[in-house]
Amino acid sequence: MSDTTSAAVLGTGIMGAAMARNLVKAGLDVRVWNRTKEKAEPLGKDGARVCDTPAEAVDGADVVLTILHDADSALQAMRQAAPALRKGAVWAQCTTAGVGALGAFAQFAREHGVVFLDSPVLGTRQPAENGQLLVLAAGPQEARQAVAPVFDAIGSRTVWTGEDAAEGAASRLKLVINSWVLTVTHGTAEALALAKGLGVDAADFLQAVSGGALDMGYLQAKAASILAGDFTPSFAVHTAEKDARLIVEAGESVGVRLDVAAAGAERFRRAAELGHGEEDMAASYFASFEK
Repeated sequence: MSDTTSAAVLGTGIMGAAMARNLVKAGLDVRVWNRTKEKAEPLGKDGARVCDTPAEAVDGADVVLTILHDADSALQAMRQAAPALRKGAVWAQCTTAGVGALGAFAQFAREHGVVFLDSPVLGTRQPAENGQLLVLAAGPQEARQAVAPVFDAIGSRTVWTGEDAAEGAASRLKLVINSWVLTVTHGTAEALALAKGLGVDAADFLQAVSGGALDMGYLQAKAASILAGDFTPSFAVHTAEKDARLIVEAGESVGVRLDVAAAGAERFRRAAELGHGEEDMAASYFASFEK
């Protein structure tokens, strides 16, 4: 490995683009690829090399990050990259992919001689842009030094949950955390929708809980977005629906019924159907109304 770590970022959406910029700022050699190249091209001005194919992006890279919509997208990109993967390279799989895909990820890594890390990230647009994501990671000790410059650049800290990525300790923890995040988002949206329906001033609701046991920063932040009508995506409705369904599936696989998560996935589906799929997940608010 050279003195300068080279990193390939496959996927330059809200999260991937911000992560790539922070890798460049940290002095890494950064190559990026996105299925829609136009979304990746602005990163060229930041110092990243914009590539036409996943194979071009990973050619010679020390670390490959996948941060795409779902497990299928991540695995497809890696299969396209396979001919150019360096033996011994570290694959940090950052997509929230659930637990069902881990076996396929691990098998791909074995077949192509790369080290697989189960490493979903926790955070939305602003933490990603500020390099303040929480990295949840599982993988062998010998890969951790290689990936440290990457994780240090994109996150405020890394929580290692185990040494066998295929066991999915990091992905399982991510699903538990996301189940709480989505529950709070829907709770905020429904409370404000009910306030509107009953003719209650939302400010009175927020003032009543302010500073008490029922208050929290996330409630205030999402409420502020809803009341301002600002649904600039920090975490999009379509992605939140995908995560909600992964959470429900994970629960079902271990005999745990998750009624709130299932209802939440349906709220996101309705919000998307009403035209809010690309907006922030606070747009769950609109699922409370007919139009």
